[in-house]
Amino acid sequence: MPDFLPYVLIALALLGLLGVILEEVIHINKAQVVLFLGALSWVLLFMFSPNEETHALVREGLDENIAEIASLWLFLLAAMTFVAYLNKKGLIESLIYRFLPQQVSERKLLIMTGLFAFVFSSLADNITATLISVALILSLNLPAKKTLRFATVAVFSVNSGGVSMITGDVTTLMIFLDGKVTITNLLFLSVPALCAVLLLAFMLALPLKDVAVINHKKNDLARVDLVIGAVFMLTILSTIGGNVLFDIPPVLSFLTGMSVMFLVARAYGEDTENHPILNYIRQIEFDTLLFFLGILLIVGSLKEIHALKSFVSLYEIMPAWAANYLMGLLSSVIDNVPLTAALLKADVTMSLQEWMALTYAVGVGGSLLIIGSSAGIVAMSKINELTFGSYLKFLLALLIAYTFGYSSTLLLGQIIN
Repeated sequence: MPDFLPYVLIALALLGLLGVILEEVIHINKAQVVLFLGALSWVLLFMFSPNEETHALVREGLDENIAEIASLWLFLLAAMTFVAYLNKKGLIESLIYRFLPQQVSERKLLIMTGLFAFVFSSLADNITATLISVALILSLNLPAKKTLRFATVAVFSVNSGGVSMITGDVTTLMIFLDGKVTITNLLFLSVPALCAVLLLAFMLALPLKDVAVINHKKNDLARVDLVIGAVFMLTILSTIGGNVLFDIPPVLSFLTGMSVMFLVARAYGEDTENHPILNYIRQIEFDTLLFFLGILLIVGSLKEIHALKSFVSLYEIMPAWAANYLMGLLSSVIDNVPLTAALLKADVTMSLQEWMALTYAVGVGGSLLIIGSSAGIVAMSKINELTFGSYLKFLLALLIAYTFGYSSTLLLGQIIN
């Protein structure tokens, strides 16, 4: 492989990042930018493969990359279809209003939103938890500036809630399967993670002084809507149980749940010629899926040239606790899965305390930038006011909350040790 190619691919990745950041300036959809640069990166890898052996390795890497993307796409397709249906029928709003009072202070409402997102993401995956949390936020019809505060807390809370469950975050599962931490160790992580969420919610709630008047809407729910809502919850629970007990991939569980949804709709007469149930798939925002596709293609190309392995050298020049903290910061720019995989493959020697700290760092650190996690990307695609620049306004508060959670995790690890 030519010496110049790694530098070209890294430059394309940085260009893609700039395209996302400057979307409002250049007026080019971020999905279009990253998709072009991601596809181009792999084209260059094939063009400049010097021999058949390298060509075969690139082809193998692309197949692996495409398989990961297909799994994510199909999972998103199923989850978004569920949410699109339940949103359209008003079931999500009805459940939210059942638990919310007619009048509540905006400060209390913000904290309640953070707690809801945290708990829900502990039960479901981050993407589903984000979709439900965003639906809650949008239903409140708050002014744009306040919506941004709620969305910021939701993204941070979703990432924090999933960090202590092997079904909630991929990197947590990877570290657990490698034998670095136990289920009990991970459950303890929920304490500092929740404290960090409460700290962020408190900081962002300080300027809020109004009382939110929540207009409880009455939605006429048909029996089929309640049944499909139950199917959705059973799908989430079976995804968790199936993954833990039988190692069933979450995408397979959600595809099964979606197919059951279609059959239930047909049985109840909801799937008609004028209003086919498959129409809800067409309501999905494919911009989000294309953005994921481009991002993962770019990350896959960087993995192919072993650019991510250079981060492992951090542990040779600084203490593990400092390197872990920095890895969390890096995960807001670079996908945390290949970063974690690189560390595990390098067999970095760390104590239980340091592995717990790394688990928190790579799980929550992506919250610092809106593009740093799937939760942030999904939220950005659903809330018009939420952009890279608007989210950046809360960077200091996010950094304080992340640092507090990380420090608390180190302290907890020391006690457990």
